[in-house]
Amino acid sequence: MVETQDTSCIAQLGWADMRLPIVYSVSWPHRLKMPYKPLNLAEIGSLTFKAPDTEKYPCISLAYEAGKKGGTMTAVLNAANEAANEMFREDVGLGFLDIPKLIEGAMEAHKEDFKVDDVTLDDILSCDAWAREYVAENTKNVAKAPILFT
Repeated sequence: MVETQDTSCIAQLGWADMRLPIVYSVSWPHRLKMPYKPLNLAEIGSLTFKAPDTEKYPCISLAYEAGKKGGTMTAVLNAANEAANEMFREDVGLGFLDIPKLIEGAMEAHKEDFKVDDVTLDDILSCDAWAREYVAENTKNVAKAPILFT
């Protein structure tokens, strides 16, 4: 769900099945006609919402932290996340639970160069490249680092 500045929320809903989000991610920006049963909210009956489990999913806290800081921090979070996930998938010895440690380390290190005002595209691209390099350089050291934001 996305909350807009007028406090209304926009949601994309579908059946509890990962096929649709996967198709959506690889077909963007297009929408493909799919052979799935249409979503029927009356058939579902009700929706239940719970607070996210930030212990089980520590990257949620990191995303909120970057969003609150704004500026170049969101670019660092995104690039570190992409780079850490790529390294995990390349099977270079990085554990799944090491991903948030790398992201958090990049965010902590970026506080020295953090910029919130007059952010340019060059600033974003520079932060993106820096965060990817940070992840590449710190992958071997991250397994012993504790997660700070929870």
